Amino acid sequence: MTTKQTDSSYFNYSRRTTVSVNVGGTPLGSDFPVRVQSMTNTATDDVERSAEQCTRIAQAGAHYVRLTAQGVRQAESIGMIRNLLRKQGCNVPLVADIHFNPRAAFAAAALTDKVRINPGNFVDPARTFKTLEYTPEEYQAELQRIHDTLVPFIDLCREHGTAVRLGVNHGSLSDRIMSRYGNTAAGMVESVMEFLRVFVEQGFMEVVISMKASNVVVMVEAVRRLVEAMDKEDMHFPLHLGVTEAGFGEDGRVKSAVGIGTLMAQGLGDTIRVSLSEDPEVEVPVANKLVEYITSRKGHAPIQGKLSEGYDALMPQRRKTALVDGRIGAGKVPVVIASCQESDIKGNIRPDYYGITGHDSVHFVEVSADAPVDSLKQYNDDPQAVLVITPASVNVPGSMLAMLHALADAGINCPTVMHVAYDDQDSEWLQVKAGADLGAVLMSGLLDGVWLEAPRYADQEEVVKIAFAALQAARLRTSKTEFISCPSCGRTMFDLQTTVKRVQEATAHLTHLKIGVMGCVVNGPGEMADADYGYVGAARGRISLYKNKECVEKNIPEAEAIPRLIALIKQNNDWVEP
Repeated sequence: MTTKQTDSSYFNYSRRTTVSVNVGGTPLGSDFPVRVQSMTNTATDDVERSAEQCTRIAQAGAHYVRLTAQGVRQAESIGMIRNLLRKQGCNVPLVADIHFNPRAAFAAAALTDKVRINPGNFVDPARTFKTLEYTPEEYQAELQRIHDTLVPFIDLCREHGTAVRLGVNHGSLSDRIMSRYGNTAAGMVESVMEFLRVFVEQGFMEVVISMKASNVVVMVEAVRRLVEAMDKEDMHFPLHLGVTEAGFGEDGRVKSAVGIGTLMAQGLGDTIRVSLSEDPEVEVPVANKLVEYITSRKGHAPIQGKLSEGYDALMPQRRKTALVDGRIGAGKVPVVIASCQESDIKGNIRPDYYGITGHDSVHFVEVSADAPVDSLKQYNDDPQAVLVITPASVNVPGSMLAMLHALADAGINCPTVMHVAYDDQDSEWLQVKAGADLGAVLMSGLLDGVWLEAPRYADQEEVVKIAFAALQAARLRTSKTEFISCPSCGRTMFDLQTTVKRVQEATAHLTHLKIGVMGCVVNGPGEMADADYGYVGAARGRISLYKNKECVEKNIPEAEAIPRLIALIKQNNDWVEP
């Protein structure tokens, strides 16, 4: 989606047109299906174990497998893993993941199918979170240094037929970019555009781009801004989508579906990874469900609509609506309606309304998304009216958004609730569908509430939790502690799944906090920059603790880490008793 889209094309699903990129004989881009990938969590130097896991990931349905390459030795190991896989009849393309080490990238370019480099640290030094000052001449000299470093790397990739992913992470922008743009989506875009201009100048088009963040709002904004920036410079590179550090279990699945699904609904994305703090094979079915669900709406009956006057497609603002019942609309946190009984809810996360009947202070009006807008103007005179809108197309978000924009243009200021029902009994399917559909509409800023139904689902309390999880992923309503935890990979310094569960058990009642659980210092300090506190692997059996971006305790024994994390939270007056 870009700000240039002002007609009905905004509301109808079709893939964005891109160039094709060949990755080890499995090409991606708009002429090909959306590809799915995952990443190993074995030590890359353990060639046999890594090859075994690559095989399992491929058998789970992944089109590509990524492995970490901290140095030249690991890059060479990926080459050995690829040779072993080919001998065993497994032809899945391998991607080398590079951090901070251009030498490893050069080695991998000759041995793997794709090399992922991070513009935030491929040429620029590792970030120090310090504000630097550059004269225009000094800044231009840095750009020339990027050019001079990239050209021989591009030549090597061209020689070996190796594709490149330019992977920007919100938490690993260079100090140079931060000095001019801050830690923003705009900074993420400029970070990658600097590199893309060199690739285009060199005529090398085998490039895929990712813009990742643990904050879904930032991730979505960054991708939208990137597409607009590429359009302006006539670039059409494919996109890799993912919410980094999405987390564990239901929250990780819903958060990923909200971020990835919002962009895929707009036709963006040519390969995706659902990054969970679980075994990599587990990520693949979730991603495949998301791809299947979104792309199944291809060729749907056209939805008529136009963007409302003054709507900012890059940074949507909450729609101004009337206040009903003291808590619906007028910028209040979106409400949650449930179809179950109050007695069905055992936990602390409770809906605001149980059904839409029997409320003296609210007049819930059920409306189909294809209803004539003029017929709804009468409700502007009803101070208790809330419009409960049901999608009218297989393209759920497109149908909803067309109606919501029409309401805004018609001057109808009643609060709006999205009512969507699914026939699913499988929890993962429900998480994926609801996350993608609710997220795409919630991220527009046009909703005041959600009503999620799954009549055939066994646990109705879980249905309510999914609705709240989607709201939290969209940064519209916080109902529980937010855990920012990385997916497991070969750099992880501890048992990630067990550790995440232990940290959750100790801090899950701190609903006002965001806590990062990161497996290593490569990603940890930067990519959990949005967290209030961080638990980061420093070495085997050793943990460092962070307050925001500052490391306050280094290399403490893992057995002591959680009690000392709790002590740190108490020391800063952020602890409350369960």
